[in-house]
Amino acid sequence: MWLRIRFCESWVPEFLEAQSAFLQRNSCGTACVVTGQPFDTAKVKMQTFPDMYKGIVDCFVKTYKQVGFRGFYKGTTPALVANIAENSVLFMCYGFCQQIVRRIVGVDRKTKLSDLQNAAAGSFASAFATLVLCPTELVKCRLQAMHEMQLSGKIVQGQSTVWSVVKSVIQKDGPLGFYRGLSSTLLREVPGYFFFFGGYELSRTFFASGRSKDELGPIPLLLSGGFGGSCLWIAVYPVDCVKSRIQVLSMAGKQTGFMGTFVTVVRTEGVLALYSGLKPTMIRAFLANGALFLAYEYSRKLMMKQIDSY
Repeated sequence: MWLRIRFCESWVPEFLEAQSAFLQRNSCGTACVVTGQPFDTAKVKMQTFPDMYKGIVDCFVKTYKQVGFRGFYKGTTPALVANIAENSVLFMCYGFCQQIVRRIVGVDRKTKLSDLQNAAAGSFASAFATLVLCPTELVKCRLQAMHEMQLSGKIVQGQSTVWSVVKSVIQKDGPLGFYRGLSSTLLREVPGYFFFFGGYELSRTFFASGRSKDELGPIPLLLSGGFGGSCLWIAVYPVDCVKSRIQVLSMAGKQTGFMGTFVTVVRTEGVLALYSGLKPTMIRAFLANGALFLAYEYSRKLMMKQIDSY
């Protein structure tokens, strides 16, 4: 009994810290989705149909002319669900994974981890986030590229609502249909979040210049978060491109897996096709992740003061 109590006490601070940051991170995440959704929509459209658009400006202009302003916000509801679900699971598991890393390397639970160790903890945590992210991203991506699927003749009649896409997936493929592209999502998330948290911690170390990272102000935190997000997307963008194609093009019928899609794209369109839509992605990633980590750090500091008195 004493061992169980001691074990639970060792996890209480991490659990409370993660719970306290939940509302602030997700309110910030909601704002990031609403402001960044047009860039994400352009990314998915350019990834799945690179021949239709010459660049980000051309994509924005054509989308506005053909669909209207609402075309930029197709898939916003599943994007919000995905953001809240992913960040909740990711940062909750991040604290626990940090403790696992501490146990593996044999240090006290209050010991500061190195940048590399924090990157490893983030990478482990992302594997859990993948399970809630894949279904919501599939619905989001299909809604975002529905107009292009109709224009290309790949489908006769598209679905315009979240429920119609969900119903179509269930009728056609069953519940497991929501996990099309799961392996691609996992291949993106696990190495991606190693670079995400690694880039963030390295950037904080650079700005701290020998001081404690906890003393950093909002500007260094914003820049560090933006740098971490940029590192993630630069490292795994081709994988994300393949994932988008699998999830969107599977609407028209059977779609090959990750390796089959990857090889087909490289052979028929060239390597650069895997980087279609990178520009809007980088713009969105820097701004959104800068704001996300700023909210995370300040909510964490606030809760740590409460935990110290626990």
